[in-house]
Amino acid sequence: MNRLFGGGRCLDVAIDHGVCNEPSFLAGLEDMAGVVAQLVKAGPDAIQMNYGQADLLQSVPGKDKPALVMRIDMGNPYNRTRHRAMWAVLQNEAEPLLGAIEMDAACVVVNLFMLPDEPDLFRQCVQNIARVRADCEKYGLPLMIEPLAMLPVAEHGGYMVDGDAEKIVTLTRLAREMGADIIKADPTTDPNDFHRVVEAARCPVLVRGGGKEDLRAVFDKSAALMAQGALGMVYGRNIYQHANPSAVVRGLMAIIHDDADGAVAWDLYKQA
Repeated sequence: MNRLFGGGRCLDVAIDHGVCNEPSFLAGLEDMAGVVAQLVKAGPDAIQMNYGQADLLQSVPGKDKPALVMRIDMGNPYNRTRHRAMWAVLQNEAEPLLGAIEMDAACVVVNLFMLPDEPDLFRQCVQNIARVRADCEKYGLPLMIEPLAMLPVAEHGGYMVDGDAEKIVTLTRLAREMGADIIKADPTTDPNDFHRVVEAARCPVLVRGGGKEDLRAVFDKSAALMAQGALGMVYGRNIYQHANPSAVVRGLMAIIHDDADGAVAWDLYKQA
């Protein structure tokens, strides 16, 4: 946990989108070696990856580099169409943590999907978490759970967050009850409600970024969520799909570690 939370807070840049099987997520990630090199230079607290790409980070010499957060599951709720069978599985069902241990990950992350009319998908996620929780205790690895309350696919044409505070709080509480060491939670529609998510978690809460948005709005919302008790962010597309990801990291690090507001972060971004 200390490798992730420098100064008690964390910016985790997620580039683990290759397992989502959604083409729109891959824009900006075509050259993974180049992306990792750029992010290492930018210096976030952590980079979130899958086993098959983690060597790009862990082969960087020296100790002054971001910690590795490893995703160890995958699923099919990310596409624009609802699949006949919805599923979520561990990438290595026999030894789920083997790759994370081999690659010296500081943390592993697993989804907790809650989609309308998909109880079996939810059950699969609960089983995945139960399996992984036992191994995390055995090997001493922190477990990040990602509770995702989502809207029906038909409502917005794809993978979309339901920002209802009641749903996010309830699912966050369930994740904590299952033994989460860190919660990666969606923002509530009203940022002023996010303190309820933090209270339900009773462990460090990082805000999930979701789809790419207007950057100035991202900075303002991030600062508001930090003021509600979040300890950082897990942002992917809002970083790697921008023209200057390093500058976005600079702005977010100021919000997370220096209590900067959105205006200050925007100025730092523009100075790049």
